[in-house]
Amino acid sequence: MKRIFLLLLALLPLLVGAQHTMFRPAQEWTDTEGRHINAHGGCLLQVGDTWYWYGEHRPYRGFTTEQGVVAYRSHDLMNWTPCGVVLAVSEAAGSPIERGCIMERPKVVFNASTGKYVMLFHLELKGRGYAAAQVGFAVSDSPTGPFTFLRALRPNAGRWPTEMRQKDIEVAQQQDGGDCECEWWTPAWRKAVRRGMFTARDHEGGQMSRDMTVFIDDDGKAYHITSSEENLTLHLNELTDDYLDFTGRYHRIAAGGQNEAPTLLKRNGTYWLICSGCTGWNPNEARMFSAQDLWGDWKQHPTPCRGEHAKTTFGGQGTYIFRMPDGRHVFMADVWNPRHLSESRHIWLPITFEDDGTPVVTWQDEWK
Repeated sequence: MKRIFLLLLALLPLLVGAQHTMFRPAQEWTDTEGRHINAHGGCLLQVGDTWYWYGEHRPYRGFTTEQGVVAYRSHDLMNWTPCGVVLAVSEAAGSPIERGCIMERPKVVFNASTGKYVMLFHLELKGRGYAAAQVGFAVSDSPTGPFTFLRALRPNAGRWPTEMRQKDIEVAQQQDGGDCECEWWTPAWRKAVRRGMFTARDHEGGQMSRDMTVFIDDDGKAYHITSSEENLTLHLNELTDDYLDFTGRYHRIAAGGQNEAPTLLKRNGTYWLICSGCTGWNPNEARMFSAQDLWGDWKQHPTPCRGEHAKTTFGGQGTYIFRMPDGRHVFMADVWNPRHLSESRHIWLPITFEDDGTPVVTWQDEWK
């Protein structure tokens, strides 16, 4: 009996953490310890032959951050081993990342020139709901941390978007409590938003930043794409060469379009931006934009999703697009469960491309 007990004890980790051999979108996805993968709003980073999955550690009840940002590691993208908390909340009262703050959408990138791993994330201060709308910066010498929190701020204080000329700035300033004192959601209000009402309002203190991603272009320049202006306009913000600050150069995308949850890929010289509408925790139809230049005109396209429930992005909301070593792209999304956020599930689906290069995300019950 003792031998049988010892054998069962040795086999227990294998029985608990059953090996996954297929991706099954929106189904229960357990780690190698048999627990649901609690990493949401996150991203992937490849280091050598190892992939790291970073995400929000969400509580079973409530919406605030009680632990921090977590990471998992894998060699096959299907079976994930927990690495624990890589950026922990602070126990110091008044810290921007004090326990009870809100830390969302963590994105980790490697800076080849400094040798540092840099994390950016959406940060809301404790007790202030979603009013702060800041970006947090953290840095580490290792992909598994611990990451050291540096600071939090609103981007581009005192700067105007690249596309705004002096006459545009003057128009924007007139909208901010001047010529426009119109009721929210009216046609006149929407026009004022497009003209830069909120850009002017937040000019001195910095622009709002909520749902966000980070994109590194072929030349190594990094960009922070975020939902700004009360979630009504996307901002493309250029990062400094060390990825630890903003250069002050930024561009408004789809002004007044009410987009969030941005994800970005580049293929054959075209940038494709896939995001969502703003409906709280409820899923909606994904939106897609393209441009030949990050700083140029962005053209809107129909949703890239195909298949059953495509009009609600299969019940999910995008968080990241990662590129495989063989050039394929994978769309990552969260199926939010606001009653128990820790149990929110994951959708990973391959992106294919039509003859004209348009991305397509087609539902599959399972795939390799």
